[in-house]
Amino acid sequence: MAPPYLGAMAILPPTSSPRAALRDLLAAFRHDDHRDRILGLTLAVLVTIIILIVFFVDSKINTAPPPRIIYVQAYAPGRTDAEIVASQKIDQAKREADAKEHQRQMQELQKRLGIE
Repeated sequence: MAPPYLGAMAILPPTSSPRAALRDLLAAFRHDDHRDRILGLTLAVLVTIIILIVFFVDSKINTAPPPRIIYVQAYAPGRTDAEIVASQKIDQAKREADAKEHQRQMQELQKRLGIE
């Protein structure tokens, strides 16, 4: 059996409307003469507004990845082994040429920046 004081307690606090919260905030601003409390109220409101703005702005950024296009090369079904080997040699030569060009560019950059 639950203790008698728990029967009258609410599990969750009562909800209030935004209109009531705004009235409470305005009343606190109107009736408070201490500058430090007014400064604290102002900072609390500003921080809350900034956090809400950041959440709304961030929800629109990078929400979906960009479309990715993949190109597939179609080969003739009746290719011979010699044609396949020749095609692979051409592709390998292109890769090696690209690698040498990249290495040349990096060496040029190294010379311009003075990196040894």
